[in-house]
Amino acid sequence: MTDQRNLILAIVLSVGIIFAFQFLMPSSQPPQTPATQTQTQGGAKPGTGAGTAGSGPTAPGGPALPGGPAGKPAAVTRDQALGAVERVAIESTHVKGSIALTGGLVDDLTLRTYRQTVEPDSPNIELLNPPTAPDAYFAEFGWVGGSAGMKLPDRETKWQADGKLLKPGQPVTLTWDNGQGLKFSRVYAIDDDYMLTVTQRATNGGTAPVTLYPYGLATRYGTPKTSGFFILHEGPLGVFRKEADGSGSLTELNYSDLEGDKHIEDVSYGGWLGFTDHYWLVALIPDQAKKVTARFSHNATGGIDRYQVDYRGDAQTLAPGATVEVTDRMFAGAKEVKMLDGYADKLGIAKFDLAIAFGWFYFLTKPLFLLLQYIHSLVGNFGIAILTLTILVKLCFFPLANKSYAAMGRMKALQPKMVELRERFKDDKQRINQEMMALYKREKVNPMAGCLPIVIQIPVFFALYKVLFVTIEMRHAPFFGWIRDLSAPDPTSVINLFGLLPYSVPDLGVLHILSIGAWPLIMGVTMFLQQKLNPAPPDPVQARVFMLLPIIFTFMLAHFPSGLVIYWSWNNTLSIAQQWVIMKRHGVTRKGTKTKTPAKKQGAT
Repeated sequence: MTDQRNLILAIVLSVGIIFAFQFLMPSSQPPQTPATQTQTQGGAKPGTGAGTAGSGPTAPGGPALPGGPAGKPAAVTRDQALGAVERVAIESTHVKGSIALTGGLVDDLTLRTYRQTVEPDSPNIELLNPPTAPDAYFAEFGWVGGSAGMKLPDRETKWQADGKLLKPGQPVTLTWDNGQGLKFSRVYAIDDDYMLTVTQRATNGGTAPVTLYPYGLATRYGTPKTSGFFILHEGPLGVFRKEADGSGSLTELNYSDLEGDKHIEDVSYGGWLGFTDHYWLVALIPDQAKKVTARFSHNATGGIDRYQVDYRGDAQTLAPGATVEVTDRMFAGAKEVKMLDGYADKLGIAKFDLAIAFGWFYFLTKPLFLLLQYIHSLVGNFGIAILTLTILVKLCFFPLANKSYAAMGRMKALQPKMVELRERFKDDKQRINQEMMALYKREKVNPMAGCLPIVIQIPVFFALYKVLFVTIEMRHAPFFGWIRDLSAPDPTSVINLFGLLPYSVPDLGVLHILSIGAWPLIMGVTMFLQQKLNPAPPDPVQARVFMLLPIIFTFMLAHFPSGLVIYWSWNNTLSIAQQWVIMKRHGVTRKGTKTKTPAKKQGAT
């Protein structure tokens, strides 16, 4: 039957187009011309002046920036690495950590309000680690010189601090004198959330002018393990503005894009760049009014991968007795939507919220999240917010869905006549189609009307999937009962009767698909019940395909975020109620025959 075949195709093609669009569309990347993609250099200690071996690629029109130390980091624990040098402690509402006085690195940061699992005693998320610790991940700010032989601060510099604790409202200043007439200072300040402000000053006490270039960088050792989901970007990214008043464009790179000791450069007016993980972000934010040369790079010197994002500002020339000052920022923390939006507005950071992988359907995904977050502020539970959101979505599409369900009700009433036609002309398929079309025209029924309720839900379904998967607000958000994390799959399993049997579910490998939780089964049942209200295909093959759809969707959604499965189950339940009422008003029984009440007197609502 043509209409039923079209319905199947509509479902499959709609889902396929959305997922293929996300998967196949290339991310925006700067052109990799010979001038901007080169081989990195390896060698000695970095940060000692222009063109130093091992200091990374030399940018056109300026000196080299610091890179990583030669060879592998020392095999010490994180605690041992932290205790090896004197430090200034960091304490704020959301983070704790320290700054190393040797090198002035920001290399120790733990998130106070986020834990690794839903368990209350689970360890906190450790975001940054010292260069000699496992999974080294750190940031640094400084200067590179415009001439060789100039002694500048590097990772061996011993800074002097005017305090031992950095906290909101209490900045700490580090100072160092190079003994050649240059004095340097760095003022670190932190807010109540995740933003660190670094103000660098250099004073020329000598008799000759000096040229300096400010820089900022973030480095991480080893290739981070990513989730591998195509709807989520994890890796280097940034927003670059081609003009001082431009809005900027997003650049997203995979770690594999930088393999082979490549570096990719672009010029930007302000903007930002950094590394993003699923829920965490480390971003360098230069002065938004100044031009910088930004860069993504990779180096494997010493047998370990080192990834770096950095920027270098324009030359600053200091006459004798002059002082130069630059102020930059660094974000290191959780990608909370409200917080990123607040920083973007307050500090003028271009498209800072794009650090969250809202994707190509940003125009739908973010508003949906903001609505969900607003409902959560009223009801106090994201699960209840999802149920409420489902009702609002149903109300928005109510007139359209109402007409579709009414048409489906009329189609169901025509089932006996359609079966009769197939019996009369069973040997003449062309005649069957002609008679079917004549019947539709005579009864004023659109056979494709039944597709609409499903098709119009797909963009909302996908947007909610993105929201549940990429926003940290959904991470570890509980519902009721056994659902303690709406962003994770249902933790129960039919294999141990949802926890009633005294053993846990073993690792089944590829057969893990058989481990289905309670909510996916509820979703499958509601989908089956809704299907029973729809017109059944007279063709036995198509009828069997439709009977299999609830089972297929149950297995397919079993390992999706539980919040999405709850949405789909609740949506099915509301659709069943709506469809049943409409069919009753049209005088259609469950088996597809009309009751004695004429449909003309009932009308459609």
